[in-house]
This record gives sequence, C-alpha cells and structure tokens, in this order.
Amino acid sequence: MFYLRGKEMVPLLTIYRRVLQFMLKGYHQGEAKMANVFDVARYILQQKNPMTTMKLQKLVYYCQAWSLVWEEKPLFEEEIQAWASGPVVRNLYNHHRREFLISDIKKGDVGNLTKEQKETINAVLKAYSDKPAQWLADLTHMEKPWNEARKGIEPGENCENEITLASMHEYYSSLSPDGEPV
Repeated sequence: MFYLRGKEMVPLLTIYRRVLQFMLKGYHQGEAKMANVFDVARYILQQKNPMTTMKLQKLVYYCQAWSLVWEEKPLFEEEIQAWASGPVVRNLYNHHRREFLISDIKKGDVGNLTKEQKETINAVLKAYSDKPAQWLADLTHMEKPWNEARKGIEPGENCENEITLASMHEYYSSLSPDGEPV
C-alpha cells in the first residue's frame, strides 16, 4: 500500500516505521523523554533490594510486559532478548555483568519515571517480587513470548533473538488479572 505525499508515493510501512520511531523516542502525547531500562532497574532496586541480577532482569521484563497491557505503551525502549536463562536486556546485563547480588544501579534516574510508570512497576513488584529468581525464569520459559523468540533454538543454547513488544502485548493481554488465560 502507498500513500500519496505531494507528487511521490510513500509506502505505508515507511510511515508506520516513522510513527513507531517517533513514539519510542518518547515524544508522544507531549510527554517527556521515555524512561530507559536503567531508570526502571534503579526504581525496582530502591523498592526491593538487594536481589540477584537474574531476578532484576525478570522483574524488568514483567514491568515492560504489563506496561504494554495496562498503559498500552512500552516502559523503556531497550530490546529484550530471549536468552537461555530467560528474558534479558543486554544493556542492563552489560552494566551488572559479573555481579550476582545487586543493590543499586548508579546509571538510572528514577526522576525520569512518571507516576503511572511507578504505579505499573509497583503492581508488578507486588505480584512478582516475592518469587525467587529461578521461579521467575521458569515462569518465563512457560510463556509464549520467550518460546516464540527461541523457536528452533535448543534448550541451553545461546540466543539473542528479540522478544518483540507485539508478542508480549498479545500474550499478556490474553491473561486475566490473576495470570490465567481469558
């Protein structure tokens, strides 16, 4: 499909891509810059610290997933990858690499989070933060977004495939508030 702009034909896919890029930069609806994964991680650690880096990664993932459902927009723009241990944000991993237990992330600024974003994170923490890291990893392994991203990849094999925002939104939107399929 094409859209006529002036005298040239512009593919609709190009327009959609530009709109998505604009939204991901945080300029939608007059809002300030979008928060990043470090802002989210720092807020999580201020609420519930210390924790293992594996647990932090899974909580960040669930914050993104539920933000897509409840707020209908991403919480942060960094890509989530389908690693053997579950969902991982590479930039966050690179920051805490070689650490097992973590209590703060100096790079983040919780001031970049809106009231609504903090409410989403708090709701996720209420539902998931009392669970052990391995329990959270096992849960992600039973869910469609991680499995779709790892399709054709052997268990335990390295993988950097993206867990797409669309797959997360579709799957988590299909769950009832208690986590069961609707």
